[in-house]
Amino acid sequence: MRREWDLEDLIDSWTLVDADWELIANKFGPTRFGFALLLKFFEVEARFPRHVGEIPPAAVDFVARQVNVDPAELTAYDFAGRSIKEHRRQVREYLGFQVFTRAATRTR
Repeated sequence: MRREWDLEDLIDSWTLVDADWELIANKFGPTRFGFALLLKFFEVEARFPRHVGEIPPAAVDFVARQVNVDPAELTAYDFAGRSIKEHRRQVREYLGFQVFTRAATRTR
């Protein structure tokens, strides 16, 4: 992912739209912030970030302002725990993606 983003590109790619807000409505603080970043990163890259350092700092700041969370709160979002697995599942489901498995190819 590119590291430099101008304001117009941030608005185009990292703005939470109405349906996104519905998806994150039951999440709060760092969890809402981390989930929103996962969602927008996946929309841009068609994959999830391997670590927090992959998310462009400008995007972190831009999304933080939208969800009204200090960007430093991202350190409280667990990028390796059980919750992120569920968040990834929710993002894939919301965007209509399915995980490719060998078992899925055998059933066809």
